[in-house]
Amino acid sequence: MIGRLPEFLGVGVQKGGTTTLQRLLEQHPGAFLPAAKELHYFSLHFDRGEAWYREQFAAASPGQRCGEITPYYLFHPLAPARIQALLPQARLIVLLRDPVERALSQYFHSRRLGVEPLELEPALAAAIGCHRSHQEHSYLARSCYEQQLPLFEALFPVEQLLVLRSEDLFAQPERVWGQVLAFLKLDPWPLPLLAQPANAGRGEAAAVPEAVRRSLREQLQPTYDWVANRCGITWPHP
Repeated sequence: MIGRLPEFLGVGVQKGGTTTLQRLLEQHPGAFLPAAKELHYFSLHFDRGEAWYREQFAAASPGQRCGEITPYYLFHPLAPARIQALLPQARLIVLLRDPVERALSQYFHSRRLGVEPLELEPALAAAIGCHRSHQEHSYLARSCYEQQLPLFEALFPVEQLLVLRSEDLFAQPERVWGQVLAFLKLDPWPLPLLAQPANAGRGEAAAVPEAVRRSLREQLQPTYDWVANRCGITWPHP
């Protein structure tokens, strides 16, 4: 078959800094990522077959490590087993953002794309039943990390999983960049400069009433507790 298979994947989360991670890794000479982020092979395009997937990495130089970033992989129920079957040695990066802020950011992202007609509170209420699109409208469910990460932990050894706090990528980029390079076994490289966080929102979440945030926090408290106990990652309570 033409092309290679990736050695690393960024599997989540949506609105958690994965586009910024892509832009950073694209500038490391030892890494190759397809120009189009989110190949969705293990989620939406699995029927295209392994040959198609390999073709996406055909332009990589022999000495480069291949990888791709598709945040839907963390949430797609079939992706973990599909990844393990084809890439059992892959190194997986997970960026976890504050669950409430991630859910709100996804909602406003869907509004900007024109795929969410409902106002915030009706949309959040409808999302409890995962209305319409599993990918676009599952605001709370995609923030329930305790239901997603264990599927990967059951299939991959701990040394192949790097779980990071999204906020640290922006607050302490040098440190996180070093962690990523060490985990991917890439040579040290200066932190590339980005004009601004990639794929950032427009600040709409700042106007969300505190009562809505508190309600979301209560609903997602099991996630906060699980992530703190399992990953040692915490977020301040508003």
